[in-house]
Amino acid sequence: MTALRVAFAGTPEFARSSLQALLGSPHPVVGVFTRPDRPRGRGQHVSASPVKEAALAGDVPVSQPATLQGGAALDVLASWRADVLVVVAYGVILPQALLDAPRLGSVNVHASLLPRWRGAAPIQRALLAGDATTGITLMRMEAALDAGPILLQRSIDIRATDTCGVLHDELATLGARTLLEGLDVMAAGLLQPTPQPMEGVSYAAKIGKSEAIIDWGRSAIEIDRQIRAFNPWPMAQTRLEDDQLRILAARLHEGALGPAAIPGSIIAVVDDAIVVQCGDGQLALTQVQRSGRRPVSAREFAGGRKLPGQRLG
Repeated sequence: MTALRVAFAGTPEFARSSLQALLGSPHPVVGVFTRPDRPRGRGQHVSASPVKEAALAGDVPVSQPATLQGGAALDVLASWRADVLVVVAYGVILPQALLDAPRLGSVNVHASLLPRWRGAAPIQRALLAGDATTGITLMRMEAALDAGPILLQRSIDIRATDTCGVLHDELATLGARTLLEGLDVMAAGLLQPTPQPMEGVSYAAKIGKSEAIIDWGRSAIEIDRQIRAFNPWPMAQTRLEDDQLRILAARLHEGALGPAAIPGSIIAVVDDAIVVQCGDGQLALTQVQRSGRRPVSAREFAGGRKLPGQRLG
């Protein structure tokens, strides 16, 4: 197998997995584009992206242009003499001239089974929609958003307990494996692109913080999906006694406790859960967090409080 000279463009933790896999592969990484350092975390200290950290640890040249438009980024890419550009969650749309510059063009690792969930938040949208499966698509990049021909796809099941955090990590690992598999086949000249079907196209819009506010008039199934989709960010939230209450984990409560109640009403505290009435069904909250406090179990939160009869929202 002929090794390919790979340039890489990516920024967040999801992309780090693919870069680290490349660094351990026969395909040399000749340079990395990543977004400029920015304030991160609670302290808002300026720090490097996860991809930059991995690149520096692997002694790979790093470029952090403020923009990829114009000739400067093209000149950098040309100096790396890359056969292919691999793009994984870079953070902005790359200009077509940059995508076309390498000898074999550019490929992208996307966290959905395209054409479903093109766009910025495919993992969260799959969970919110109650999808049974998701996966990774390796595609050839084109100017249109996530619309390029499919090179490889690999799928996984979505379990009823999966959070966005859990699914993110599993897909990052699967994405890295799929990328290496695809590059090996590409190096052998055997990778055949397949145009995406026109049927089944959907778009995964960026998540807004306002979406994290729980509407208890919705069904328990929908709210459970919301809690899992927004863990670890932005965290589903409600209000109790004029204080913000984040809901980190919950499960559907089988059966019904007590008579019909107004959605958002706390019905009971049972075993390890706080049972809340929803528009359809009941939800058992198992882990919560008050504003400015640490996450606690529902049992710990309920200790010493008279919660039944109070209303969330």
